[in-house]
Amino acid sequence: MKKLIMLAGIAAMSMLSGADIYVTDTGTGTGTTTWTSNNVYHLQNFVFVNPGDTLTIEPGTIIKGKYGTGVDASALIVSRGAYGIFEGTPTQPIIFTAEIDDFSAPLATRALWGGVIILGSGELNSTAKEAFIEGIPETEPRGEYGGGLTPNNTEDSGIYRYISIRHGGTEIGAANEINGFTMGAIGSGTTVDHIEVVYNKDDGFEWFGGTVNCSNLVAAFCGDDCFDYDVGFRGKGQFWFAVQDATIGDQSGEHDGGTTPEDGLPFAIPSIYNVTYIGSGTASANTANRTFNIRDNAGGHYKNGIFTDFPRTGIAVEDLASGEDSRARLEAGQLTFTNNMWYGYQFNTKENITNSKTYIYPLFDVTGNKNLISNPQLTSVSRTTDGGLDPRPQSAVATTEYFSVTPDGFFQTANYIGAFDPNAALWTDGWTYLSQFGYTPMGAPYVTISESGSTVTLSWNAVSGSTSYDVYSADEPYGSYTLLTNVTGTSYATSATNAKKFYYVKAKN
Repeated sequence: MKKLIMLAGIAAMSMLSGADIYVTDTGTGTGTTTWTSNNVYHLQNFVFVNPGDTLTIEPGTIIKGKYGTGVDASALIVSRGAYGIFEGTPTQPIIFTAEIDDFSAPLATRALWGGVIILGSGELNSTAKEAFIEGIPETEPRGEYGGGLTPNNTEDSGIYRYISIRHGGTEIGAANEINGFTMGAIGSGTTVDHIEVVYNKDDGFEWFGGTVNCSNLVAAFCGDDCFDYDVGFRGKGQFWFAVQDATIGDQSGEHDGGTTPEDGLPFAIPSIYNVTYIGSGTASANTANRTFNIRDNAGGHYKNGIFTDFPRTGIAVEDLASGEDSRARLEAGQLTFTNNMWYGYQFNTKENITNSKTYIYPLFDVTGNKNLISNPQLTSVSRTTDGGLDPRPQSAVATTEYFSVTPDGFFQTANYIGAFDPNAALWTDGWTYLSQFGYTPMGAPYVTISESGSTVTLSWNAVSGSTSYDVYSADEPYGSYTLLTNVTGTSYATSATNAKKFYYVKAKN
């Protein structure tokens, strides 16, 4: 008798603040300074860290962006040649949010301010080798990025860790919004890990060239793409998680190679391992939502990925008569997918997943690629604050058919497919919006099950702060869960009347 179990609850984060500091940039930037956690900083416009300056932000600091569009938009930009030390912790993340956000309740709203932009001097594959970053007016010289004819691909633009970026993506012009976290040609010396972008109107993350390596990224409920790369990005990624809104959002992966020209060198060929991308839902009316759109000579290497719950196709690879397309990268071995699980499409077939593009079929037909059309059995999927978003896979395939990652100073050993270890706590716990407002389970997420005759007993660890536990059941992991009972202890016994049953235990306080 197969059982899948989850323990969930609603987590709360205490927000304490001191003085309100209003930050306006008239050209001098922030200077070299430290923003401290006893204050709340309010961005009044585009605020730059100027070249040669360093901005340090303490763990637990809150930064709020003023609402506005066009020239009245707000954002924080670390200019090329500047340095940022934005280093939160698992218990004290740095939070960027909108001025109206008082943290008392979830705020399912986008485009309330801009976002965070980091610019460097790494390599671009454009003819000019330098450009003005998307989202900043081209009249602002501090918005220029790229290393020109002498790029520095190992440059260090700072340390960015344990940061939650919320409710951004305001427009600065027609169809021109700011991404949640934008990286313009930053190098491999820069540290980027544990960054969350939630409810952004535009993309969650976007890379414009460069070679930065990024781990433990979360893109949740963004209005456009989750992870977008362009202009020759060649970094590494590991442990990326995307979950998309049921009604809005485009690709989980929008991957572009070059624009001016499209065949510019070097090609965009990052290596991205251990990801979990959850779409808008198989039955969603969001027909724009698919897993990948790969074009403009983009390549890349995806290994150990879970791609599930999409209403549209799984992967589109551009095919042009000119041959200057991503099909060329696919057939040259510069665009690969290996040891991945694809499931939760309208039809779980290679034809549906590839939109019947036969040149993509080898991804699934060649046995060694191990692109498996197989249910990862994520513990549960929810897009509300019910504690039901637990993306840990329960399928044995996830722990047997993985690609064995060799540690190299960035990549970590991960003996499983997906962004989350099936047998460990979620790395999103505590510091993310998803955790704070109870989208994901809280604490002690382990339930044990035993069976004796016709009796099934669920047992779990006590969750600090909880007074009781709701026990739910369903016949399918993605089905509708029915409340069985509420108990004050840490176990529950019930009769086993079905060949299979799925249980969900929610901590309450």
